Amino acid sequence: MRIWQVAIVLLLAVPVNAVAQDRFTSKLTTPTGQTLVVAEGDFEARSIGSFSVRLYEAAAAPDETTFFVAGLIRARDGVVEKAILADIDGDKQQEVIVIVRSVGTGSYQSAHAFAIAKDALVFLSAVEDLAPDADPVAALQKFTSKQE
Repeated sequence: MRIWQVAIVLLLAVPVNAVAQDRFTSKLTTPTGQTLVVAEGDFEARSIGSFSVRLYEAAAAPDETTFFVAGLIRARDGVVEKAILADIDGDKQQEVIVIVRSVGTGSYQSAHAFAIAKDALVFLSAVEDLAPDADPVAALQKFTSKQE
């Protein structure tokens, strides 16, 4: 009987781990050596939920995510596809860009931009309903230039 209990526990544990591995998580390093972590929300549906952007002090591996500085959480309608650094406002400083792709018909994209201001993250802007083959960084640059 004990063997069956252990087998059931192991069987149930495997799908939980498999689901967790499907979540988007990315680690980026800024030019100043700070670490950024972008991740989809835990225990959320893959197609809708939230994502977080977390900033950590500059540190050598394996301590690059030890000293938390700041973080933001945003809603998402789709799955996080990638996170990159790019200058969208021409200030020669890279912003964090999170690209989300909708699930289902259309595969539309959205892009969310965050500035790194020393020890803070600042939400800058977002563009939504972009065509599946659109350049999200170019769309953010165009949108940002209109805001100035």
